[in-house]
Amino acid sequence: MSVRTIWGSISLAGLVAGWSAGHMAHAQQTASPAVTPAANTLLPDVTVDAPRQRPVSDRTQSRGRTAGRTTRPVQQRGTAPAQAAPSVPSQATNATATPLNGNAIPAAGSRLGLAAREVPATVEVIGAETLREQGYHTTVDAVKGATGVSAGDAPNDVGFAMRGFQGNQVNVLYNGINIGPTGFTALTMETFNLDRVEFLKGPSSLISGQGAVGGTINFVTKTPHSGPVESEAFVGFDQRGTFRSCFGSGGSTTVKGLDYRFDISRTKEVGFIDDTEFKNVHVSGQLDYRLSESFKTFFAAEFKDYKAKPYEGTPLAPVAYSGANATSGIVSGSKISAYNGSDLGAVTIDGRTLSTNYNVVDGHKTIKESWVRSGFEWDLNNAVTLRSQIYNYNASRDWYNNEVSAFNANTNLVDRERFFVHHNHNMVGNITDVIWNGNIFGLANRLVTSVESSHTDFTRPGAANFPGDSVPLIGFDRGTYGKLRTQLQTATIDSVALNLEDRLRLTNSFALVGGLRYNPFTLDRNWIRNGAERPGFPYSKSWQPVTGRIGYTWEALPGTMFYSQYATATDISADSIFILTPTQNLTLSDSRSYETGVKRLAWNGRAEWTFSAFDIERNNVYSAQAGQQLNLAGKVKSQGIELSAAVRPTPESRLWGNFAYVRARYADYDLAGGGSFSGNTPPNIPAVIVNGGGSYRFLNPGWWPVELGFSVRHVGDRWSTDANTVKLLAYTTADLFAFIDLPKVPLFATATSTRLAFRVRNVTDRRYAAWSDPFYPDQIFLGAPRTYEVEASFKF
Repeated sequence: MSVRTIWGSISLAGLVAGWSAGHMAHAQQTASPAVTPAANTLLPDVTVDAPRQRPVSDRTQSRGRTAGRTTRPVQQRGTAPAQAAPSVPSQATNATATPLNGNAIPAAGSRLGLAAREVPATVEVIGAETLREQGYHTTVDAVKGATGVSAGDAPNDVGFAMRGFQGNQVNVLYNGINIGPTGFTALTMETFNLDRVEFLKGPSSLISGQGAVGGTINFVTKTPHSGPVESEAFVGFDQRGTFRSCFGSGGSTTVKGLDYRFDISRTKEVGFIDDTEFKNVHVSGQLDYRLSESFKTFFAAEFKDYKAKPYEGTPLAPVAYSGANATSGIVSGSKISAYNGSDLGAVTIDGRTLSTNYNVVDGHKTIKESWVRSGFEWDLNNAVTLRSQIYNYNASRDWYNNEVSAFNANTNLVDRERFFVHHNHNMVGNITDVIWNGNIFGLANRLVTSVESSHTDFTRPGAANFPGDSVPLIGFDRGTYGKLRTQLQTATIDSVALNLEDRLRLTNSFALVGGLRYNPFTLDRNWIRNGAERPGFPYSKSWQPVTGRIGYTWEALPGTMFYSQYATATDISADSIFILTPTQNLTLSDSRSYETGVKRLAWNGRAEWTFSAFDIERNNVYSAQAGQQLNLAGKVKSQGIELSAAVRPTPESRLWGNFAYVRARYADYDLAGGGSFSGNTPPNIPAVIVNGGGSYRFLNPGWWPVELGFSVRHVGDRWSTDANTVKLLAYTTADLFAFIDLPKVPLFATATSTRLAFRVRNVTDRRYAAWSDPFYPDQIFLGAPRTYEVEASFKF
């Protein structure tokens, strides 16, 4: 049976279920207890009251325990809440927020509907209020606030790293759906449309499929709530000309059982590199409709329009050439160019190039994305719930830039090379869950069985020639792209996955949590150049990976949860699945992880901390040894610890911080020409990342409530390539902010609350290297200098 047949049959089942539920509404209402939806007001993540006593019953534990999001009340019979790819986004009931959102129910953590502290893994949730208060305007900003996560700065291409792995080894989900390799599909988004950002650390193919070695990041859009309509707006700008404007609204309509949510954000962010910027429009909306107390359905749609003049990196320059213009504190080490083979000797970033744009004047990056999702949730009886969702994702992406900028020590010029590629990416799929809450030999048990199917069509017209030139390091004509010839690559992926996930409570405080995923998928590829198929094409390849996890949670003392787990993951070893060639290694890499830790909620709910220790090994690894060349790198071994904490000492003050240490090393990485990189650290992996901050709110300073705060981020040394010859040096940045909350004033007569915010980012104006791309090892990406921002937000 084909994937399309399976997908069609499940979708048809959903339509039939919806029709049947409409006719069964009266019977279901008679048999089910009444539920009264309640509105939820978003609270700052660390503004908490004493936590409620945790229910002992497995059925009642998952009721509405989210922070910064809305979920419908769950009946006493124990319907499980949101899943990894939620079929029906939920409505709202007030939940007890905690300083680290440990009571939130993250979709990325488990399909079982467990709170973050009940999952036997490290799970983090950054809620909407934290996104707003910390000034995390983009998704790149947001992920850097999580424990041990680093990222490349916008407007260059997006890259994430965690637990010793980077790029395509970190999965990015959108409302729980995996659309493909991160390096091809990740898009810098505004966070205004998001309800939260979720993180699941370590191998997690059980939840998110292929590629989740370092972890999974899930971006979750805002969903409707039941109750009075609430609206919000935001405007902001900085000294470089960046401007942001956003509006959102949601609540119940005049139609009984129909709730809505609508958000739109529009941004023009001006880069610190000359003539770089990105413009972003994001529109999202959703309708929830409850036909009866046991059946509800939803429809959601999104559109994103991204246009950028991107920053493609700053070339490493010889110290001997830069002389007095050589900078310190950004990079160190020596370099032989991977592009032109010249020996640069000791390298630096020339101080005259800190804002120089090496891209061509007509360079651009454009992305248009659209989502359509629809589904239902049906409580079949007191113990069984059926959920299903169908979705369609479509993207058009275009890169047309100068991507190589490599200093040539023989000519003292910068060698440049162009690159073009276009993506047409379409994906349709279905996710269907059956949730059973029951007992096994008198022990409370919850079982989720999921069937996923998807079909992906990927077309990649790309460059068949690569125009290039050489320009001076400074004071040059940027030029244009030049003549372009193209070739066509295609990929079709059919995937089916069967997931089983279970939690068995052996006692009121001890539970076993585990799951298995069987995920057969097939790749069909072709490559046409000059009207003829390339040697070895077309070809087809199938895989049948099995992954999973097994662990436990033990609440040894009230508020203290110990846990351990063993988890596995698989991913394409040699390259992105979209451009994999038949001559490359077509076997999957496999990863395993051991993790243990403790999660603690204390001080009457005003303090929360988590600690974890992990050991991860990935086998059959390929890496970009020198630019575009991939080589077998054997294994990557990564061990580390993570600590996160937040506390509210007084009602007016709060402190938070996180610390991560990782030791990531290659093993069995022997070079074909002799030598070895075994023992070297993979690129972009710092040994230490520290985040922290605090604030104090002056409730009655004599005029209006004012809140003053700060945050600090430290990132340790990183290597730019596997060779470990050029180091991106450690850096520390600090941000300051002030909020002024205005009472209702005539100027904003309709606003129930108005907040003015003032921020200074990188207050010390630290110059630093933020990221490097292993495929372009002769250049690095600089971090943003000091920036001043003014913002205003309204609720009405």
